[in-house]
Amino acid sequence: MIALRRIAAIAAVALTLAAPARAEIVIEEVVSPGGIRAWLVEAPDIPFVALELRFLGGASLDDPARLGAVNLMAGLLEEGAGQMTAQDFATARDALAAGMRFSAGDDAVSVSARMLTENRDAAAELLRKALVEPRFDADALERVRGQVLAGLRADQRDPQAIAGQLFDRIAFGDHPYGLPDDGTEVSVAALTRDDIVAAHRAALARDRVFVAAVGDIDAAALGVLLDRLLGDLPETGAPLPERATAALAGGITVERFEGPQAVVIFGQPGIPRNDPDFLTAVVVNEVFGGGGLTSRLMREVRERRGLTYGVYAAPSSGAFGETLTGRLATANATVGEAVAVLRDEWRRIAEDGLTAEELDTIKAYMTGSYALRFDGNANIARILVGMQMQGLPIDYPLTRNDQVRAITLDEANRVARRLYDPASLTFVVVGQPEGLEGQ
Repeated sequence: MIALRRIAAIAAVALTLAAPARAEIVIEEVVSPGGIRAWLVEAPDIPFVALELRFLGGASLDDPARLGAVNLMAGLLEEGAGQMTAQDFATARDALAAGMRFSAGDDAVSVSARMLTENRDAAAELLRKALVEPRFDADALERVRGQVLAGLRADQRDPQAIAGQLFDRIAFGDHPYGLPDDGTEVSVAALTRDDIVAAHRAALARDRVFVAAVGDIDAAALGVLLDRLLGDLPETGAPLPERATAALAGGITVERFEGPQAVVIFGQPGIPRNDPDFLTAVVVNEVFGGGGLTSRLMREVRERRGLTYGVYAAPSSGAFGETLTGRLATANATVGEAVAVLRDEWRRIAEDGLTAEELDTIKAYMTGSYALRFDGNANIARILVGMQMQGLPIDYPLTRNDQVRAITLDEANRVARRLYDPASLTFVVVGQPEGLEGQ
């Protein structure tokens, strides 16, 4: 008999969704016989399962002398495994009607898989080979390296990418968050197969994996699958990076770039996801900088002045550091005006806070729209694995709307005063901006 431990605090999370076929979601925590934890939503109505894996660390584990190794390694995981070449692997995957995606970001190596119930064992074995027995063949390495290099060259011509990389460097310096996930042309060109093997050993380990499964699978079957899938990975990986504080102290940095528009990224230090004020900060920022047309930034910068098509700001809380950042694009001639408006609005939200009407409106929107996120097995699996990485409790979907409704105007305005710091608001401008004198 399979020894599965169901945690006593398992939550039956009832969410009213748009689709009548999925009236509620019941999340349970499963621990496999080998000790691998996962969150599971059983949904036997459609004969397939969506599986999401996140290996904490991601590109932040790169050796500074070998930037881009984890990203390149992730791109090679489906390029042959075990006795199968890249073509063999692709043929076997397609024959099983399975889907597999591998990627690396600042915080994690991400694995997304979808498999039919009738082919689940075979598809899981194929995925196991990709994770545990990747080949890293020379021809595949050169092919994927070429794709990465092409992307890096394209980024050099993209003002959005240039602005993002420059802002990260200013904010985080030599911390992994300040370095490019994909590496540089020089670093990627120099990577060897040994570097890729080392990146695989560093990043894919059982001590840092988060798992969510949604679909036609029960707890017992999931436990067996997880031990088979992950049991042969190393128990521990490379040490995770230290946390960093964004070194944003105000000012404007300009990077000259030819074109009719300038890209502006702006931001300041943020607050971590586990801060008691974080959810309130999200609510306040939805009023201030949410992407909808009714946010203050959209109203002041786009609707009233016509300076941009879109502008937003949002808290960004990574595993190892956090910021509050936003961006817009505007004509070179109006950059100075846009920066002045942003500074004024940053100061106003800090000093005056929200109105009762603004708070009530955003709470109604956020609570009413929340269930719409849980649309489809793959989306649910992504949400659940993200919740685990953020340290949220398993019953968070059940309690989140009540937490939003409970936020008072006094609390919201206290957090606004704490969160928004006009003195540290920092701008990176890529373009040929005008009107920044004296800013």
